[in-house]
Amino acid sequence: MKIKRIPAGIYEANCYILIDEKTKEVAVIDPGGDGEILIKEIDKLDVKVNCILLTHGHMDHTDAVQDIKDKYNVPVYINPKDKEMMSAGENVFGAIWEQKNDGTIEDGDTLKLGELIIKCIETAGHTPGGMCFLVENVVFTGDTLFQGSIGRTDFVGGSYELLIKNIKTKLMILPEDTIVLPGHGPESSIKYEKQNNPFL
Repeated sequence: MKIKRIPAGIYEANCYILIDEKTKEVAVIDPGGDGEILIKEIDKLDVKVNCILLTHGHMDHTDAVQDIKDKYNVPVYINPKDKEMMSAGENVFGAIWEQKNDGTIEDGDTLKLGELIIKCIETAGHTPGGMCFLVENVVFTGDTLFQGSIGRTDFVGGSYELLIKNIKTKLMILPEDTIVLPGHGPESSIKYEKQNNPFL
């Protein structure tokens, strides 16, 4: 497994290119903007794009979805609760893309990327359908959990109580050496967050 991080869009959200090194299949996680830049970086890797995965539906994580989808003709996976918020045009949620061959993901679902297994963990709170993705010893947390912080809950559909509950019951139970790759900022680990995150 190889992971490339590309800060993208006006808020520099972390877009991750998850690569199965054996098959060269790729999942693009949270393409939040700068579609042309993302496409150039992906093409440099000489890989086959398999899908787009969204941790949630806010615009700073979804603005380049249509560009990536148009270029590689791949499905988009998002929790249906956030897809509904996007379709309704809720504030700070991104514009819905042209929907074709897409899928929805919920808690406990798994996706296959080459020989990698991606476990979908629903962590609502920042948004109603927030998701994290666990692959081997790495968890992509979107705007659920950051290094030393958590996602905002003052946007439409947010819930502080639910976010804290989901972090504690679904993420803090992971092995302490699990690497945390958040939607903004530097990486962390479950151990670091247990010991240092003031919200927990």
